Amino acid sequence: MLKRTMLQLNLVGCDEAMKLYREAFDGKMLCVHRNPGDNRVAHAEMEAFGQVIAFSEWDKNKPISMTMQFCFHFEKGQEAAIRKAYGVLKKGAMICSVLDDPYDPCDYADCQFALIDKFGVSWCLFC
Repeated sequence: MLKRTMLQLNLVGCDEAMKLYREAFDGKMLCVHRNPGDNRVAHAEMEAFGQVIAFSEWDKNKPISMTMQFCFHFEKGQEAAIRKAYGVLKKGAMICSVLDDPYDPCDYADCQFALIDKFGVSWCLFC
């Protein structure tokens, strides 16, 4: 069962952007997870007007086709849906996950992947 859909912003200068949006929208930070080693934002969430805006620090050395991403947050136990979607979408895609294996657990998910598909659409699915 799909739990929620979020707006995901992939940005260079993520910490500065989160501060700006918190002020602009009276936002409340719900979580901030950082990459070990470089301390960049791996995943953060802010509540604004009853909606969740998610953030991730974009690697400035990677081309950026868009700053928004479709995020599907599934209930725990829905790994099969995530694996199926990954198997289909990965063909011709640019893999964007920070994890070595897209099925490895991380701070905020038991299973996840992020990619830009062959049509240029950015996706992140996790549970």
